[in-house]
Order: sequence, then C-alpha cells, then structure tokens
Amino acid sequence: MRNAPTILHLDMDAFYASAEQAAKPSLRGKAVVVGGLGPRGVVATASYEARVFGVHSAMPMAQARRLAPNAAYLVPRFGLYREVSEQVMGLLRGLSPLVEPLSLDEAFVDLEAGEVAWDAESARLAGVKLRADIRTVTGLTGSVGLAASKMLAKIASEEAKPDGLVLIEPGTERAMLGPMSVRTLPGVGPATGDHLRRAGITTVEELAEAGEDELVRLLGKAHGHALYAMALARDERPVVAEREAKSVSVEDTYDVDIHDRTRVGMEVQRLADRCVQRLRGAGLSGRTIVLKVRRYDFSTLTRSETLRGPTDDPAVVREAAARLLDSVDTTGGVRLLGVGVSGLADYTQEDLFAQAHVGAGEPVAQEQPEAVGAVVADEAAGEEPAVAERHWRAGHDVRHAEYGHGWVQGSGLGRVTVRFETPCSVPGRVRTFRTDDPNLEPADPLPLVARRPEAAGAGASGAGASGGEASRPGVGAVGSSGGAGESSAGREGSEGGTDESSGVGDAAASGTGGSGSAGVPAGSGADGAGSEVVGPEGQASSVPARRPKSWSGSGGRGATSRP
Repeated sequence: MRNAPTILHLDMDAFYASAEQAAKPSLRGKAVVVGGLGPRGVVATASYEARVFGVHSAMPMAQARRLAPNAAYLVPRFGLYREVSEQVMGLLRGLSPLVEPLSLDEAFVDLEAGEVAWDAESARLAGVKLRADIRTVTGLTGSVGLAASKMLAKIASEEAKPDGLVLIEPGTERAMLGPMSVRTLPGVGPATGDHLRRAGITTVEELAEAGEDELVRLLGKAHGHALYAMALARDERPVVAEREAKSVSVEDTYDVDIHDRTRVGMEVQRLADRCVQRLRGAGLSGRTIVLKVRRYDFSTLTRSETLRGPTDDPAVVREAAARLLDSVDTTGGVRLLGVGVSGLADYTQEDLFAQAHVGAGEPVAQEQPEAVGAVVADEAAGEEPAVAERHWRAGHDVRHAEYGHGWVQGSGLGRVTVRFETPCSVPGRVRTFRTDDPNLEPADPLPLVARRPEAAGAGASGAGASGGEASRPGVGAVGSSGGAGESSAGREGSEGGTDESSGVGDAAASGTGGSGSAGVPAGSGADGAGSEVVGPEGQASSVPARRPKSWSGSGGRGATSRP
C-alpha cells in the first residue's frame, strides 16, 4: 500500500433523487423516491428527506409508499442521469488519467497518477476543489473519501455522507477500522455478518483478533484469507481506468405474472433483439447466450448455450434464446425474463447456424426510447394504426404550447397533471389537461445549472464553504452542517432488473385533477386552473436539517457538524 492518501473515491449523494430535486424546484427539501412505480416496482434511490421515514434503496415500492405516503414518487430519467454523470466523470478525468467508474455516480481516482496530489494536504485540497467544481457544474453534491487504498477510500466516502470529505491518514487505518462493524468491509453481507456474529465476531477488531486460520475455518479459504487481509487494512488493488465488460444483458420484471406460453416466447424474442442492439452499440459480439427466468414462486432459473464463435446476429440470438426457453417450465406464471450474451469479443463469425431462417442481413428491431407521451397503437396489416390514449410518466419532462416547460406530476382517468417550472425558476403552478391535448408534448430535460457567460471560469471559488473542517486522530473531515446519513443499500435496486429494463410503470392518479404519483402539494380541477406554491428564489437544500453532532480532535482545527 502507498504511504499517502492519494486514492480518491467519489460517491454522489442520493444521485437520482438529488437530480430530480435540482430539476424540480417544488421538490427541494421534500421526500423524493425514484424507482419503478408498478405493483412490483423497487426503489432505485430515495432522497435524504425520504430516508428519515425508513425508505431506502432496493426496498419494494409498495412498502416505501406505506412508510412515506406523502413523498413524491417518480419514474427514473436515465438520459438525464447519464448526462450529469458524464459531466462529473469529465471533472474526474481532469484530475487523473486513472479513473475507474463503478456506476453512474461512483468512481475511484488515482490522484498520484495525475500528479495533483502527493501527500495528505495536497490530496485534501484536490478533494475540496472537486466537490466545489461538482456543485458549480451540476448543482449537485458528492461525498469524497481519501485514503491509501481503494477499500479505505470507499469506507471514508461512506463516513463523509452527505456532502462531506473524510481523509484517512496512512498509519491510522487499523485504529479507525477497529470499532467498526464487520458489515463495513466489502463482501460482508447479511449472511456472512450473521455467521460471524454467531461466532462472537461483530467488529473489525474482533475479526483481526480471531486470526486467519479461524476465519478460514468459518468462511472457507478464499473468503477467510481476503477478510483477514481487509481487517488488517491491506488492499493492494490498483485503480484501473478501463474495465472490460464481461456480458451484455437486458431483463424485464412484469407487473402481472405472464401465464401464456406464446406471450412468454414473444417477450424472450423482444429481449433478444434489445440485447443485440446493446451489443452492437458497444461494438461487441458474444459466444454464450443466457436466458434468465424468475417464476411465480420467486425461483430463478438460468440456462445458457455456447455457440461455435461470437455473433451479433439477431436471428442467431433469438433462436438460441428460444431453444433455451423450451427447456424451462413456465407453468404457474413468469414474473421476470432476461436475455444476455457473454464470452464477448470485438469480432463476429458469420453463418454460425444454417437453421437461422432469417438472412444475416435482417435488421435488428430497434429499441426505441420510451417517450413520456408515447402513443399506444395497434397496427393491423393494411390499416392505419388506431390512436389510443397517450401515457405520461410521472416526473418526465413535457412542454405545453402556451405554458412552456414542465413535468408530469401524475396521470389517470384521461387527465394528466403538469407542474410548470424549470431548474432555475421558483416552484411553479399546477395545471390539468386531457391526456390527448394536442398542445402538450414530451420534452427533453433542461440543464440543471444555467450556463451564464459571467460564470465561465468561475471554477471552484469558495471551495469548501459548504462545511467546516475537523479532525480526529488519523482522520480529517470536511463536511456539511447537517443532514441525514445515507443508507448503505444499493442505489439501483430492482428485482433483478437492469437499469431502464426493470419493471417501471405509470402510476394512475385518482380523480380528474390528476393529483398524481408525485405526491407533492397540487391544486387540481377539471378546468386545469391548479394552484400555486410559493417558495424561495434560491435552491433549498435537498438535505433536511438535523441537530449536528460535534466532532473534535487533536488536530487543533476545531469541530465540525456531522450527520
């Protein structure tokens, strides 16, 4: 391990929910839950205000609604999240050529490789500037951990949440880790944690004292050795800029179990086409086709078939997936289906199967983005499609010819409720329209931060102003003055779902006013007059104020507020 805390771990705070709050002034300071809104939807991210009620990532949405019935429930907008993520990753790559993204909102950075940090003080300054730059560019906050290893940097960023910075001085790692729960260490989940607890091991210090031989006896050779090394704060893993993809897959969770075998087959074919599109989009091909089926009783079956060579032919993938489905009993119903390709390569081998009835030149069925106001139509051969009611997804952007830009607060019973506001406006008015109103159409998300010419080059002025500094033995902290702690649960939870492909449905609003799934104060009425919510001109904090807990240390830098 290196002797300077020059590995940085960045984790954006409640990323999806914070982005929604930044885009929607009326939701700032309120409980926001982002995820699938269908009967089997799962929470992807909950704002800190929602976490006060016990809502957390990977929780069933129905349970979240019971805990926080007045929260705003929104469908994810992955296009917006990717755009903001690219801005954040661009800032990280400005620090170092070695940036290892873990997800849209999380990454490791080797500051030493970028020659921007060589000791604790320079690393701390780099972290402070990064946080300020992120706030300036995106309007969002991120927590930063600095340490001499990846494991410790990630633990430090968790300690820094929300909107803080924690630096672990080399040489103090054991003292810092000792009193922490064994669940703090990577790879220790509920099952392993319970197993260790029954053996009388609950803290990292007790884990180290147990010894390597005892851990191998309890957990097996590989896990025992790895866990003992982590308990001693040993982690030699480097920051890797490019991580090779191992597989490409898509899957859907269905609101209602599918019992019809024909429809199951059609869904598998559709998933195969979507998988091939992603495969080609990444410039890859693959040899192994994988089918995943979760049945009505939650039992999950996986079947795979390895081809003679890599392919990106949709006909080949469809036929392989269909053969795999033939070996699965779907009696009783199916709640989730998925198709994936592994054994990836950057070339293809043509004509793998003569039984592919469709020629190699057959076009792939394009996976069209799900528009906010997509029109549902049944196209009969030789007939014009019948136009059905448009569906508007809660939280997505729209534009009205008269009232301008807004977002869907809810829809149902032939009505859609829209709040007209932008990231830089005050909380806006709510109006209700017919779902087929010709003046209402889907719109692209607006930038979270207005691009002002005078702001160009402002950079990170006032860096670190959002919080004070503090130190405790071996740990330096720069943090915000308050806020609820972040759940350690995953941020993109779904019942086996992959990003957009999880079961995400529209929520119906009750009444003609369309109060909607967003659950925010809204006047409604058939005439669409709505009501106005008055708020401050500036952005309210997305983190609820709580009484701070003071930390003090021997570093002589005073105290800071910690969540």
